[in-house]
Amino acid sequence: MFKFLLLVILLAAAIYFTTRVIQRRSLLPKRRPEQRPLGPDDDPDFLRDLDRKRRRRHKPEDPDPDPSSS
Repeated sequence: MFKFLLLVILLAAAIYFTTRVIQRRSLLPKRRPEQRPLGPDDDPDFLRDLDRKRRRRHKPEDPDPDPSSS
């Protein structure tokens, strides 16, 4: 039983180190995270436009544009 366990451990270590060497040499393609679609809240142009619209709506109206007319 001890010999079998030792064989499994040595085999696992050999596979692990072989895989690490192959990855370091870039023989295996590196996995890239998938590009997730951008939502409107990630788009700076959308946010800028939204902020402009919000400012226009909440801009206080000037009741008397010409102060010299009084």
